[in-house]
Amino acid sequence: MQEPTLTQTRERHKHVLNEFQRRYAQIMQQQTQTSESDRSTRHTVRKKPPWLKTRLTANAAFQRVSQTIHTLQLHTVCQSAHCPNIGECWGAGTATIMILGNVCTRSCGFCAVLTGRPLQIDWDEPWRVALALRRWQIRHCVITSVDRDDLKDGGSRLWAATVRAIRALNPDMTLEVLVPDFKGDIQALEEIVAVAPEVVSHNMETVERLHPVVRPQARYRRSLAVLRYFADRGLRVKSGFMVGLGERKEEVLQLMDDLRAAGCQVLTIGQYLQPTPHHLPVVEYVPPERFEEYKEEALKRGFDQVESAPLVRSSYHAERHVRPPANRYLPKFFSTLPFWKRGAGGPFSTALQ
Repeated sequence: MQEPTLTQTRERHKHVLNEFQRRYAQIMQQQTQTSESDRSTRHTVRKKPPWLKTRLTANAAFQRVSQTIHTLQLHTVCQSAHCPNIGECWGAGTATIMILGNVCTRSCGFCAVLTGRPLQIDWDEPWRVALALRRWQIRHCVITSVDRDDLKDGGSRLWAATVRAIRALNPDMTLEVLVPDFKGDIQALEEIVAVAPEVVSHNMETVERLHPVVRPQARYRRSLAVLRYFADRGLRVKSGFMVGLGERKEEVLQLMDDLRAAGCQVLTIGQYLQPTPHHLPVVEYVPPERFEEYKEEALKRGFDQVESAPLVRSSYHAERHVRPPANRYLPKFFSTLPFWKRGAGGPFSTALQ
């Protein structure tokens, strides 16, 4: 099965985004009425403010990371998602590796990752990932993936194989896994629980009202249920979302409350940046002062670690989010508990389906 060409992917994405734009306009009309001048500029291309400008660092560490990724035929979310922090992270010798290919089965309105029909699973990839991390000699890494709705297990078995390979070659390394929702499949979620990553992350991305446009193939309550499931199984849970898509402050605070109710302990908040003209437009460049306000509100609600700033992304400063090593293998104990004692019941259980 051949990987779709860039032209084919762009045509498909263009068709999907046309529908996104239509639905997005409908949602935006529901917002509080604004002045005519503000309304007239809302959907125009906006110049980035000074606080969003970054400088690419191409030092020796950056070159080493780039060469390793190319040599071992790996993918990174840093490249695929046009991350603004690529210079800082690669310059420090770290990268967020993206497994299961670089073609996603979903068409999120904010994401620059290619949409299409992915290639078959490469079962050698886990060992190439582990070797790359060994070469970089880092103490913490973040692994993420595209959505693989074409696979019965959502790619969860390769996820587990990747973590085991990393543990084998890098026994002292701590791990964060930024996983998809696996459509709420319990067996797929258990594959992640069984390998006991130090941090498990699943991003909400936006407030509930904007979910049908920003994440059309996802479900707000299902994502919360996935986070709740991981929390009930004893894992340290993390999530993140973007602002600047037209959300209201009260909706952001409600999202924080929902995340805390789902057992989320670590939160990241960053500015949405439109990767191409075919993606959802930026409604607002949120000033740094409001990010500070959101951080204070999150801490009040009980999150123990919060990263909130315009350029924050989910894996930014991820090494800070690891809990003490003494709890590292705690989830393996929970995996022996009967199903009804795992927290699988309750208000979130039906949302997994």
